[in-house]
Amino acid sequence: MAVSGCVFCAIVRGQAEASTVHEDDSVVAFMDLRPVTPGHLLVVPKAHAVGLEDLEEALGARLWTVAQRLARALRRSPLRCDGVNLFLADGEAAFQEVFHVHLHVVPRFVGDGFRIDANWQVRERGELDKSAAAVRCGLLALTSRQS
Repeated sequence: MAVSGCVFCAIVRGQAEASTVHEDDSVVAFMDLRPVTPGHLLVVPKAHAVGLEDLEEALGARLWTVAQRLARALRRSPLRCDGVNLFLADGEAAFQEVFHVHLHVVPRFVGDGFRIDANWQVRERGELDKSAAAVRCGLLALTSRQS
């Protein structure tokens, strides 16, 4: 279902401009309007989904498949591409700006200036085990919800 005011839904409907590189029955991929590097792409489901919670798993798999193919295409293109980042921001706290699921495919090269900065310190096993238990609890909740 398209959502009024959603720029990605407008692109899917052909009501907003986009430099499209791929389109099939469920997904469209186009150039990011504010690219981190030349060739920066967005892979978007045609069906509106605000975040991962709203995205059908099969459609999420399709997004990944298309993104992987486009990453391979970038490496074979004339654009500078020595590596690729796939990035998906899910929710405002994760810096999602357009609330329609989209997967960034970003060609990378040494010195391109793009950084993802965080506190990458090694954590204690007890802390990791506690986090793992919390995730397993979430998985159980998903399983019981599907029954």
